[in-house]
Amino acid sequence: MNIIFLNEVKIQTILGVPEWERMVPQSIVLDIEIAMPNNESCITDNISDTIDYGLVVARLHESLNDKKFKLVEALAEHLCQLIIKEFKAPWVKVKVAKPGILPGVKSLGVIIERGSKPV
Repeated sequence: MNIIFLNEVKIQTILGVPEWERMVPQSIVLDIEIAMPNNESCITDNISDTIDYGLVVARLHESLNDKKFKLVEALAEHLCQLIIKEFKAPWVKVKVAKPGILPGVKSLGVIIERGSKPV
């Protein structure tokens, strides 16, 4: 199994339950692991045989620019489903972190996995 990883992807979005938190976009940090649908790119060295992580990041920015969420759980689920459906990933793991939102806490968030992790 091959997994593409994207660490510390920083995106501005509207996220939060309190009204004051939803007034302006805030920074979130994403760590994402994406299982590749096959291992062909290791042999062919062809971008069309893999998931283009540049396109994934661009799509995440676009999607989170258009949507607003109250819960980090809902945002993480949205991202997982987007990656699975649009990029044909069999499995994805998404960590969403909100840095500096609570006093004395560096960051908080969720980690979710969706799909079937290939063996």
